[in-house]
Amino acid sequence: MNSQKRLRGRPKSFYDKSAQNRIQTLDRALDVLNCLADTNGMTLTEIAEKLEQSPATIYRILSTFEHRQAAEMDPASQEWFIGPTSFRLGSAFLRRTGVVERARPLMRELMEETGETANLGTEVSGEVMFLSQVETHENIRAFFPPGAKSPMHASGIGKALLAHAEPSKIEKYVTQKKLETFTDNTISQQDDLRAELIKIKAQGYAFDDEEKNIGMRCIAAPIFNFHGEVTAGISISGPTIRLSLERVKLVSEMVKNKAKSLSTNL
Repeated sequence: MNSQKRLRGRPKSFYDKSAQNRIQTLDRALDVLNCLADTNGMTLTEIAEKLEQSPATIYRILSTFEHRQAAEMDPASQEWFIGPTSFRLGSAFLRRTGVVERARPLMRELMEETGETANLGTEVSGEVMFLSQVETHENIRAFFPPGAKSPMHASGIGKALLAHAEPSKIEKYVTQKKLETFTDNTISQQDDLRAELIKIKAQGYAFDDEEKNIGMRCIAAPIFNFHGEVTAGISISGPTIRLSLERVKLVSEMVKNKAKSLSTNL
């Protein structure tokens, strides 16, 4: 007999995470939404080629989404985009976290104080998902649209979140995730990442030194909820010509202070 207590309202198969319990058509439809979310418009042919599905199948999915306003097409370019229903559903996630609304004023302050773009992100399925951004007024700037994702080991926010996670979660990420190399500075060796996370936890902030993109740096600090659990991260990002190594110590204190204030607010 299964000793795991089944919660009311959940079928017996809820705890079986195998593929047989997934709806293939729904999986495919969500793949289409992910495609649209990752780009600034795609044609039917481009989506079909990327997902390796027939145009007829993709068209039926898009037509259904269009009917429900989850996707929409520009008649002039024949490109498909995320629709207002998808935005509404995504906004429900932001309301659930509660951190975005509270973070916005502090992010604006951080942008004004540092002159660099301020970012807010959280961990979703082993990746950093950016929730909000306040862009700098400078012409050269970092851009992470809400919903964009990044590997945790090559992200300031990602490393800040990992460093304060449970030891078992850290070890699972380090040993099971592919530590992809993006630049010569990417931390792609397991022991190096472990050492980096220990350093980050001790100093209270993470430093992304051109580890994902050459010419860009990022400083991030963790945000904790009422229970003292790391729930999100706040950061500033900018080009190396402005965010010099000499400025890191000063700016890191600003980022840490905003993260501490936000943690207190939460």
